[in-house]
Amino acid sequence: MPNEILTPSVIAKEALVLLENKLGMAKRVHRNYQNEFAKVGDTVTVRKPVRFTTRSGATYSAQDVQEGSTTVTMTDQIGVDFEFQTADLTLKIEQFSERYLAPAMSAMIHKVEGDLCGLYNQVWNSVGTPGTTPATFAALAAAPLRLDLMAVPTDMRMGVLDPNAGWSILGTQTALYMQGKAQEAYEDGELGSIAGLNLMQTQNVKAHTVGTKAGTCLVNGASQNTTYTLTRTTNTQSLITDGWTASSAILKKGDVFTIANVFAVNPATKQVTTVLQQFVVNADISADGTGNATINISPAIITSGAYQNVNAAPADNAAITVLGTASTAYPQNLVYHKNAFALVTRPLEIPQGASWSARETYNGLSMRIISDYDISTDRQKTRLDMLYGVKAIYPDLACRLFG
Repeated sequence: MPNEILTPSVIAKEALVLLENKLGMAKRVHRNYQNEFAKVGDTVTVRKPVRFTTRSGATYSAQDVQEGSTTVTMTDQIGVDFEFQTADLTLKIEQFSERYLAPAMSAMIHKVEGDLCGLYNQVWNSVGTPGTTPATFAALAAAPLRLDLMAVPTDMRMGVLDPNAGWSILGTQTALYMQGKAQEAYEDGELGSIAGLNLMQTQNVKAHTVGTKAGTCLVNGASQNTTYTLTRTTNTQSLITDGWTASSAILKKGDVFTIANVFAVNPATKQVTTVLQQFVVNADISADGTGNATINISPAIITSGAYQNVNAAPADNAAITVLGTASTAYPQNLVYHKNAFALVTRPLEIPQGASWSARETYNGLSMRIISDYDISTDRQKTRLDMLYGVKAIYPDLACRLFG
């Protein structure tokens, strides 16, 4: 039977199927937005769940409903452009996929998943020893343990590991699973389920380089806490510090630190944990000429109410400890609930005059293809485009596992 001429719709659908089938972390994040998102142009507003405190006794005690939100902006347009002979349009779609679409989708997948892995710098919960590959069950289990302490739901927990950690953990998994499961892990990089985590390994895990940390950093001023009402759309605040080396770059976006005697509380029970609350730096910071620095941090320091996250506000001159060795890079493996991160796509418009074109949407992904004929070379010039945005919508549902 002769091959049929391929159409732009057929090619776009095949590209999306290839993209979906090859996704790693991107199929382990939230992509279903119809019910919980409000869309305005290229921005998606995510509504955060409401929390309450429990009343004691029979007396009515009303609480204000304070619904927070965050936004995801679709600013990343990526694509792959290629040319082929018009005779190739008579290929079977499987042959066309192998020659052109599979390599194109592979390149796009690495870009999207690299951006998702890059969301580590919005996550403050961190475990592991910087500079030591997590190679045992105990090392891996520290991450879901932290999630438990932070009252993160136990369903839909995921793990994304760099190759060093992945292969090390794989060696322990083969002793725990049946031969068939171990074989799948070796062949596909799917590490299976360990400690309630759906694990995978990927070369897209990012490394974070710690700032210089120059100086002996301290909190400058007591009572630097805030309220949920003031921070519910950002979950950020400014922390005034001093003791840094004057006029120096001290912190990098994504650095994690603790403050002496500021302990995390369980979000559900408000019980004080034995873990110091961790904070993440939201932008690169330099100290001024006298060693002072105001740091934009997450989470906001909230000491009471339904959204309390620490036992007390920092004291004046409380010591600040930044994780890791200065100016050193560490892999940032991630363990998280699926709703911690989001991937948002939006169908791109097809411009006027693009007659050989199509736009397809499948399972939360959207792809556009436009092609044009070059009469001088008898070649078809083709572009595949995707518009998307990524965001840590609930970073409190995630934990970094240092490598």
